[in-house]
Amino acid sequence: MSSSPCAAAAAAAPLAELLGEALAAPDGSAVPVASLPARGVSLVGLYFGYCGAGSSAAGAAAAAAAAGAAGAGPGAQLAASLAAFYARFQPARSEVGAGAAPEQRQQQRLEIVFVSAEQDQQRWQEATRAMPWLALPFADKRRKLKLWNKFRVSNIPSLIFIDATTGKVVCRNGLLVIRDDPEGLEFPWGARPFGDVVAGPLLRNNGQSQESSTLEGSYVGVYFSAHWCPPCRSLTRVLVESYRKIKESGHKFEIVFVSADRSEESFKQYFSEMPWLAVPYADDSRRSRLNRLYGIQGIPTLIVLDPKGDVITRQGRVEVLNDIECREFPWHPKPVLELTDSNAVQLNEGPCLVLFVDSDDDGESEAAKQLIQPIAEKIIAKYKAKDEEAPLLFFVAGEDDMTDSLRDYTNLPEAAPLLTILDMSARAKYVKDVEEITPDIVEAFVNDFLMDKLKPEPI
Repeated sequence: MSSSPCAAAAAAAPLAELLGEALAAPDGSAVPVASLPARGVSLVGLYFGYCGAGSSAAGAAAAAAAAGAAGAGPGAQLAASLAAFYARFQPARSEVGAGAAPEQRQQQRLEIVFVSAEQDQQRWQEATRAMPWLALPFADKRRKLKLWNKFRVSNIPSLIFIDATTGKVVCRNGLLVIRDDPEGLEFPWGARPFGDVVAGPLLRNNGQSQESSTLEGSYVGVYFSAHWCPPCRSLTRVLVESYRKIKESGHKFEIVFVSADRSEESFKQYFSEMPWLAVPYADDSRRSRLNRLYGIQGIPTLIVLDPKGDVITRQGRVEVLNDIECREFPWHPKPVLELTDSNAVQLNEGPCLVLFVDSDDDGESEAAKQLIQPIAEKIIAKYKAKDEEAPLLFFVAGEDDMTDSLRDYTNLPEAAPLLTILDMSARAKYVKDVEEITPDIVEAFVNDFLMDKLKPEPI
């Protein structure tokens, strides 16, 4: 029995909040977002990229597939794979004819929505007309930006699967799904417990193995790394010492290395430096599932889990480098961070509130943290209650070479204190230059930003 219009509208509400009232079809027509659940769509893939060839698979995507040029290059190959993958979840033409009863028709199950940062409308139209899926309207630039920020998209192309009913993330690394499950046999690719995904034998570098079940009851660091990556090798040297100190302090702690090496020989050479466990290199499917589970988009990445297998922090790399003595292990996230060379990379993950202060005053940075912290905690708690990531990260920045470089790059005045929100992905900044920063000023500034009341300045 088909659902009522009211039920369908209710099911589409979270999706409409994310994507707006309508999406653009390849022929230029508008497709109501509310119609997706009624068509049986249970999963939506948000496909982030650019239309230009070489900068995204999306632009070359369907064009390559339509021309039969799947072998023309990496972008074309991804394009053809994605088009074939998408087609598996569309009802056959013979099943959607007027003679087929609704309950007899195959449901669509999956829809893909292209979210482009393309600035040229003609290029956008040419690309989207060649795609078999839907697209966020070109004119809805603010919504596009909010989606890029909400899902912390830092690499493109990127495919994120969300539940069509709740709008919640199901899988952050959809491109790995296409590679590992091209037939869609594991649909809908929902998150599984770490213990289930890692299940199986794990190796020591002396050749001995032990079952993953021995990790139960321990803090676990899941370490995505590779020998060919210089930052990985640098982090590994520090992490070896951190591992030793944490174990000596009495914590039940283990690390599981998930290799991104290009050969088993490289894996063995790199793993020989590590005193912890590893997923066997030959077990490519298990390594891929762990990458998919945590949506790994770059290395080195260290995910720290609590004894129940829940994520404590995805920023283990930053924590290890900032806390050499491991006094703050297991590194529960702080609402407000002091901006440093090691954590500045987080400025690229989405909008960040940064309060610049005069660090010549020893107590200035700490006082600034205390001023911001209640607001940060309130925002974090509000979004955690909705099982969502907070839309802002919070920093205090003192005076040093890194902060000077940031001010120069973003063309900020030298004033201190200076309250800002920096959105690197959008190359936008919001500045509140007042003589005194108070909690009320900070809270009003944050709320105005979240309600789109602030006018951005270009970076």
